[in-house]
Amino acid sequence: MEKEMNRHTTERGVIRYEGGQFIEQEDTIALEKPLTIRINQVEFATVVCTPDHLKDMVVGFLASEGVIRSYRDVEEMLFNDSQGIVNVKASVSMSLTSETYTKRVISSCCGKSRHFYLQSDSQTARTIMRAPKLTAQECLSNMKKLQEQSTTFKSTGGVHNAAIFKGDELIASRTDIGRHNALDKLYGYALRHHIHPSELSVAFSGRISSEVVLKLSKMGIGILLSKSAPTDLALQLAEDLEITTVGFIRKGGFNIYTKHERIII
Repeated sequence: MEKEMNRHTTERGVIRYEGGQFIEQEDTIALEKPLTIRINQVEFATVVCTPDHLKDMVVGFLASEGVIRSYRDVEEMLFNDSQGIVNVKASVSMSLTSETYTKRVISSCCGKSRHFYLQSDSQTARTIMRAPKLTAQECLSNMKKLQEQSTTFKSTGGVHNAAIFKGDELIASRTDIGRHNALDKLYGYALRHHIHPSELSVAFSGRISSEVVLKLSKMGIGILLSKSAPTDLALQLAEDLEITTVGFIRKGGFNIYTKHERIII
């Protein structure tokens, strides 16, 4: 049984104020569901997410956390939609009984404590030694393609979007209420389809934060394209991890913040 939910949105009646009066109408709302991940019968984490492409997300999340090393480590994945549980049978790369790794709740706003943030990521982040080169036009066109795929955002305004590209070819795009979840879905897709990360770049709808840079490092991808702004810590990490960051991609222009030699005319 590998069934999983594949819905982004639901409809809800709202009262809208417009033109000096109240109007009853339907609004499209992004779905948000908790998913508890059990590994070899041990409860590992509960992730709050948009309930689509969950198989990709679980694989990407477990790889990102260092629990598995590749998709080959996953022997079985059984979803129970009514209970919001996925049971994973896998060859794991770490102990699941330690206080650090058991029964965590990862919220959609990515609210992890600083202690957990450093302890987990220090073990799985890696310096990117190989990455493609992108032309300036590919940076612009890839962001445009991401936005064209962002139908759920257009209808709800409440999700993040991300996509992986090989050159200017869109390989996969994913949507979620949590920016980490969207990236984990892409990571899981790449692992399940044996796509080498050194060939890829990521286009992303949100800001370039330190946590997003670290997630890209875990994925092994060296180029991050965003329509938004970076933070100072994100750029420090990008320099250390040798990740190219390109922000404010809009209206035919952009800023290259780190590892500029990978973006060419």
